[in-house]
Amino acid sequence: MSLGDISAAPLEDWLRERYFDASLDISSSGVLNYTLGELRELLGLETSELDDVIFRDSPSTGCEELRETVAARFAPGRADAVMMTHGSTEGIFLALSALLRPGDEVVVLDPVYHALSAVAEAAGARLRVWELREEDDFRPDLDLLERQLTPRTRAVVVNFPHNPTGACLDAAGRRRLAGMLARHDCHLFWDAAFGELVHDGPPVTAPTEAEGLAQDRVVLTGTLSKAYGLPGIRVGWCVAETRLLTEMVRIRDYTTISTSPLNELLALRVLRDADRVLLPRLDLARKNRAALLEWAAVHDGLVTCPTPVGGVSAFPRFPGVPDVTDACESLLQRHGVLVVPGRCFGRPDRMRIGFGGDAEEFTTGLERVAQVLGEASPAVPVQGGSAR
Repeated sequence: MSLGDISAAPLEDWLRERYFDASLDISSSGVLNYTLGELRELLGLETSELDDVIFRDSPSTGCEELRETVAARFAPGRADAVMMTHGSTEGIFLALSALLRPGDEVVVLDPVYHALSAVAEAAGARLRVWELREEDDFRPDLDLLERQLTPRTRAVVVNFPHNPTGACLDAAGRRRLAGMLARHDCHLFWDAAFGELVHDGPPVTAPTEAEGLAQDRVVLTGTLSKAYGLPGIRVGWCVAETRLLTEMVRIRDYTTISTSPLNELLALRVLRDADRVLLPRLDLARKNRAALLEWAAVHDGLVTCPTPVGGVSAFPRFPGVPDVTDACESLLQRHGVLVVPGRCFGRPDRMRIGFGGDAEEFTTGLERVAQVLGEASPAVPVQGGSAR
């Protein structure tokens, strides 16, 4: 298999054709997007700072000041291990492409965000699946992971909090994961896109040296797209051993070359004052999550919804509807509501619902979901009541 044979991304195929036609978007795995004006006001960013940007190429791994700022927040003392990327997806692509060779075994989650499995498969790796089981409400079972590890395991690729379910590993689970992988000659790829979006506890971080896993065996990716409401500036990062970064730069020389100095300036200002940007969106997401769980309780019988521990997406099931795809199409065509059918993640009776956006739009969208799915499952009466 080659990169030219990489699998289509069902999630992107679905959104690409519908995203710009929706009036109510409750599909997203990210928080409410900021405007440039809002960001400038929030951070005191003057037009003169933007005017001073010179549109030359940035260094291959990103400007030093931004790399130091990323390291200070996410990888203390390791600025030399940071590479700035075009969102976390580029970091995942470059790192997996640099590390993997045909015949390597890679453990991936199921369900999974497409980039975390398809790139490894296109690189010729043999995928072994760590299933997050529906009967466990998608809580990660490390016994199931341990059964997938073999002497040929080259990497274990995870993202916690998880997309699309919001499931997570707790501190004890991360310690056990560290000990498990320390006994295998493999890398841990930890996608931390949602690491700061945790609702009932502290941010979730990758296992550390103190937990028994050497940091040169950990590849950490992150982004401003999800928790910070800034997907349009396409800024992410990858933290990895220097040797792997060198290989990633070699591959990047044939694709994006470097990141934008304008986007780096915006990212630098955001990460210098990160909580000012992050916390209002996290507060909104927590309120919307409460509304989501109340809505699911009101519509018991129509929907079952595991509680998302982190992130801003839920993955509810609609027991009376074996495949919700037609209902998702109806939601968009009749009501302008965008959601993601579960078949994009291999679970056709489920739906990804994003709760990071505007509160009023979110509750209106939920009402429309109940209406349309109730019609698709006529044996289940549609309940009244508030979702707030």
